[in-house]
Amino acid sequence: MREFLEALGVDLTARGMERTPARVAQMYAFLFNGMGRSTEDIWGETFTTGSDGLVAVRHIPFYSMCEHHLVPFFGTVDIAYIPRHGRVAGFSKFTTLVERLAHQPQLQERLTAQIARAVEHDLQAVGVLVKVEALQLCMTMRGDMAPGTRTVTSEATGVCREDHALYQQAWLALGGEK
Repeated sequence: MREFLEALGVDLTARGMERTPARVAQMYAFLFNGMGRSTEDIWGETFTTGSDGLVAVRHIPFYSMCEHHLVPFFGTVDIAYIPRHGRVAGFSKFTTLVERLAHQPQLQERLTAQIARAVEHDLQAVGVLVKVEALQLCMTMRGDMAPGTRTVTSEATGVCREDHALYQQAWLALGGEK
């Protein structure tokens, strides 16, 4: 980090800048602490509810770093899933899942698919629908400079992908329009 900042011409001897390389390195270590980590240990104890109805967790905030420019993108994640034999996880576990997968150099499309696959695999869900809406700072700070533009990605698995009526039900549960 020191070499990078010096190459940009930043005076690291200026007051307040002496520890900047170490602070930035610590920040990136935190922002990328999801790299190489599995999601299976997140869920803890799961519960059988006796219901196979749709479960939705909406408006999970996240931030991540675009792998192309190492600039943040952030927004919300909505997850709907159909449990297998009523097996569900605590709602807070979904925020942990999103954070872990977002804490690595990432693409929004990949993040969306990884969340869907993790819920399907780790909880053995019958079907999953994930929607991610984000503000990409690379679109705001460089290139076309399109402030306020939001991107939406979705990923469906299992019966949410195969059964149009279940897909529509899940989409509506996530706040989508019919």
